[in-house]
Amino acid sequence: MTNLEIVVPFALPPAEHAKDLLAALQARALARLLARASLKKSQSSPAFAPALAHECWLAKINDQSPPLAHSVMQQLGMRPESGYWFLLQPASLHIARDHLVLTDLRQLRISEDESRQLFKTAESLCSESGMTLVYGNAHTWFLRADQWRGLQTCTPDAACGHNIDIWLPKGEGERDWRRLQNELQMSWHTDVVNEQRDMRGALRINTAWLWGGSADQANASTGLQAMSGTTLRLATPVKPDQLKAGQTLLLEQLIAPALAGDWSKWLANYAALDSQYFAPLLENLINGSAPLNLVLTDSSRLMQWQISRNAMRKFWCPPSLKRLVS
Repeated sequence: MTNLEIVVPFALPPAEHAKDLLAALQARALARLLARASLKKSQSSPAFAPALAHECWLAKINDQSPPLAHSVMQQLGMRPESGYWFLLQPASLHIARDHLVLTDLRQLRISEDESRQLFKTAESLCSESGMTLVYGNAHTWFLRADQWRGLQTCTPDAACGHNIDIWLPKGEGERDWRRLQNELQMSWHTDVVNEQRDMRGALRINTAWLWGGSADQANASTGLQAMSGTTLRLATPVKPDQLKAGQTLLLEQLIAPALAGDWSKWLANYAALDSQYFAPLLENLINGSAPLNLVLTDSSRLMQWQISRNAMRKFWCPPSLKRLVS
């Protein structure tokens, strides 16, 4: 029987906060599921991986950002020309002690008008460089750069909160991209969009993030799309009572608070996930639904559990969340 797969990024608490978070975490249904689950896989990504653990799992890659550009264009109803396309997204950098840090793109809250105004400047600069830039939506544009096929890029979530020097594109075309990026940054620095955002205390849009390059639709990540500019999920979200064997569902509610280190929000969102998803999944499993694959991650670790109806008969296994840190 084909299993139902549930992927929950950042469900594994960070080691430095694990004891306190587990003590406060309210997730009774998940505790019952984990107590009866069989661990099928436990792995860690290498340092400075170009994508987070769940992104690598969903896209079946580990050495590049997921090839999503064509897939996202299709999701937006676009028909790209042939060639090699990247996702290009307006972004914000802030200054740490001695380096620049990429801010979580979810925090930008960029409007359609703001995005289109910045896009005009970017489109002109790309055209001068012999490249095509196409507007997708307020958070996502598309750059055709056939000459950059070998460029190694990172997902925005993988780079979020870190020194961007480590995560910038590397390889053939690296210098040309950095030049174009610098031109964008200088042009946007004095743009009226950022002046107005400064006045209302919004984050400055002072750079663009390049990632997700793909050669054609056949090589794109099937069934995946960029959501909120950063994460991957099924193209059509579903609720627990609509889930079927063989489907994969990404629950992304823990990503933003984990990246921000907002553990109070993380706990609240976790409790909501337990009542809205884990509890119904537990009930479905007891009533004879398909076996469940539960994939839990943090930024670099991934643990895959399998839970069957028969496993739920292990009454001698008390509910426990300790396996989240084992």
